[in-house]
Amino acid sequence: MTSPKFPKNELQRLEAVKSYNILDSLPEEDYDNITALVASICDIPIALIAVLDTNRNFFKSYHGIPFNESPRDISFCGHTILNEDILIIKDARKDKRFIDNPLVTEQQAIFYAGVPLINPEGFPLGTICVFDHKPRELDKSQINALKSLGKQVVNLLELRRKNFILEATKTELEDRNKRLAVFASHVSHDLKSPLANITSLTDLLKQDDASRLSEDSKGYLNYIEESTTVLKDYIDGILRYYKSDELLKAKKEDVELSELAEDIKRVLVSNTDKIIAPNTTIQHINKAALSQILINLVDNALKYNDKAERMVTIAYEFLSDHHQFKVTDNGIGIPENQKDKIFDIFRTVKNDFGKSSTGIGLSTVKNLVEKLNGQISVDSELGKGSTFTFTIGL
Repeated sequence: MTSPKFPKNELQRLEAVKSYNILDSLPEEDYDNITALVASICDIPIALIAVLDTNRNFFKSYHGIPFNESPRDISFCGHTILNEDILIIKDARKDKRFIDNPLVTEQQAIFYAGVPLINPEGFPLGTICVFDHKPRELDKSQINALKSLGKQVVNLLELRRKNFILEATKTELEDRNKRLAVFASHVSHDLKSPLANITSLTDLLKQDDASRLSEDSKGYLNYIEESTTVLKDYIDGILRYYKSDELLKAKKEDVELSELAEDIKRVLVSNTDKIIAPNTTIQHINKAALSQILINLVDNALKYNDKAERMVTIAYEFLSDHHQFKVTDNGIGIPENQKDKIFDIFRTVKNDFGKSSTGIGLSTVKNLVEKLNGQISVDSELGKGSTFTFTIGL
């Protein structure tokens, strides 16, 4: 008997094997289907998918035998991976490499045919092989089938590796997002208190020293107040953005759109503003998420509006596979070259209106809409207003 030699790139080959997380994995139907199929095509009792570890053959699938591994130093497959093509042993009892091999003398492994499983990087991971207890041959179609099914095994292994990489990446991103959300929450909370102090102290200065302050000093205080307000909007926006996913967990319910509009009025609308919504019932929808979307859109509509009477109209239509909403205002409008950018987080649109934007609100809206299996778009005309159209999946 001659034990198989190790390939020259054995260390790199073993690293490649480990990258598939296949060793000692549980049986899987896809691999078992292939060994059953190759056994049927070749009309042979034993079919294996073997992955070669340091000192053993691990059988990812084993058709016709009761064990899932064997020593590498007596394996037929150890010889197979030294070749690029199929290895066929018609009668192992007459081959000097296998005379006195326990697999031959004890297990009656007389006939063998194996194809190396070579990955895209050129490393032989193992084999797909068949055994019989008597001498025999394979015809051309059986050989071609064995080679083709070997390629399918490699495809399965590649898919497995990619799935593991994707799963690991997904887990890492989820962990990062959780840490980032916690970080944003802590930082935002810690910043709110000093911001509130700045605002209060500024008000006190303006009230107590109003008569003694120069116009420049009053301007500086106003600038401080304005900057503080912008920073507070950033903080609130960041919190809403990172908490928006929590809204997706809310149960669906029936919503009276006119009542929802009234709730928004109480939060955002002054005596000189109008918000119009139809008296209609929206069935089976995520009310929490819809409320957050509408609040952001209505808030923007009012904030960027220079009309004496600011007006917002909410329209609704039930379509075959989704809910459709339109939020229309009579505000300052959006420049044509900025329409594609307004939904990017921290992207602000330049305007002459004097209102600062954090660039977070519309990004939050887009994030929610898309996770509700919908889409959002905008039509706008400078000086006349904008219409935001968004959908929510059923």
